[in-house]
Amino acid sequence: MFSSRNRQRAAAAEQRSASSVFPPTCCIFKPAEQKRVSVNAAFAPLSTQTVSSLAAYKTVSGVNGPLVILDQVKFPRYAEIVHLTLPDGTKRSGQVLEVTGSKAVVQVFEGTAGIDAKKTSCEFTGDILRTPVSEDMLGRVFNGSGKPIDRGPAVLAEDFLDIMGQPINPQCRIYPEEMIQTGISAIDGMNSIARGQKIPIFSAAGLPHNEIAAQICRQAGLVKKSKDVMDYSEDNFAIVFAAMGVNMETARFFKSDFEENGSMDNVCLFLNLANDPTIERIITPRLALTSAEYLAYQCEKHVLVILTDMSSYAEALREVSAAREEVPGRRGFPGYMYTDLATIYERAGRVEGRNGSITQIPILTMPNDDITHPIPDLTGYITEGQIYVDRQLHNRQIYPPINVLPSLSRLMKSAIGEGMTRRDHSDVSNQLYACYAIGKDVQAMKAVVGEEALTADDLLYLEFLTKFEKNFISQGAYENRSVFETLDIGWQLMRIFPKEMLKRIPQSTLAEFYPREAKH
Repeated sequence: MFSSRNRQRAAAAEQRSASSVFPPTCCIFKPAEQKRVSVNAAFAPLSTQTVSSLAAYKTVSGVNGPLVILDQVKFPRYAEIVHLTLPDGTKRSGQVLEVTGSKAVVQVFEGTAGIDAKKTSCEFTGDILRTPVSEDMLGRVFNGSGKPIDRGPAVLAEDFLDIMGQPINPQCRIYPEEMIQTGISAIDGMNSIARGQKIPIFSAAGLPHNEIAAQICRQAGLVKKSKDVMDYSEDNFAIVFAAMGVNMETARFFKSDFEENGSMDNVCLFLNLANDPTIERIITPRLALTSAEYLAYQCEKHVLVILTDMSSYAEALREVSAAREEVPGRRGFPGYMYTDLATIYERAGRVEGRNGSITQIPILTMPNDDITHPIPDLTGYITEGQIYVDRQLHNRQIYPPINVLPSLSRLMKSAIGEGMTRRDHSDVSNQLYACYAIGKDVQAMKAVVGEEALTADDLLYLEFLTKFEKNFISQGAYENRSVFETLDIGWQLMRIFPKEMLKRIPQSTLAEFYPREAKH
């Protein structure tokens, strides 16, 4: 990165050189005196960098989709931030995507509508894209560019951070442990989420993933303190929620839901609407994650980041790739989409020497319910499991329609057990999985041979299947179950079977928990 000081030296050297002059369309101006800025200005820190002079160009040679092409640029730098001034005085921000000699391709975050190639002025700042961060961002609503849209007072920035984040030394990463409780039995009981894990929700059009996301935000927290749990504090938990490409109705739903249920105080909300520029979706998740990193590593909070909808993000990536005329990969998506998604997902985790953690739950909608589509396919490679929202369960009026069989949490083993949840958690989960899978097989067999041909054991599995979906998976949208209530419901269901049929649970655990009645 060409620093401000280096740019100053280069400019001075060029002025001394008789042979080197700026193009006739380029001028030099001095920015206003540095002031303390607030988060009210998107990318506010860019205007506060102490730069002796910024080069302004009127050399726009073309506009292609969200891209602006400039010629005769002195020392353009990759990822440098550019300020564009339109003929009517409107200001926009962009980032250099590609550099070829004195030619620069700039990606404009607010879209290119209204840009006049002959009259638009472009200023190269010599700095990268930074966002202002502060603990006061909790309880506030921002648009996809980081501007407050809740009519609240300005939030004074405590620091300005690069939105691309700092690479974490793998040696300093800590293995994700302990559990984040969502209050949803299908997740907490059978696909437990560890602090520092990244686990996506695979959904599809028409399924209630927005309602599930809102419920997780309302209910999520650290496991409540009990004789089994060592670490719990309300003040230690925060949620960063980023919505990309959502319509006005969905945005209003999230905002009002958080405010009405009192969870807004712990939530930092970023909303990129469907009518906002598509290109803005490229930076929205990065702004959210930069805020989360500040809360986790500077304020030492356990942060849950929910990103919806990553499919909108991937389509924005495809749009930029098409505008740059890059060779497309599968279904028109760029070949580097795997790497690009990894730059978002891999920002989850825990770091040695810091008490905070970042847990990610990205939500994506699978086109045509196709789990082999490039977006869910590549996401599954990067993340540590998935939670699968099922259309058949939804059609049967089961909420939340989470199918536990294709769902998986690879780090569940480190999030549960004695000292974190309860010592029977792993055994209960394994036995419920086994019984549900056998019940599904019996249900398929019943459709072929009829109920009369089934054995007594088969009928028990069918009874379990029905009650499991009705009592365990199904729960109210405002029903918050603790992990201990979830385990008690699991034991209640397993009492359908005699002890001898529960082969996944050790005898010592059976002796302790099987005779108990569920707590009410």
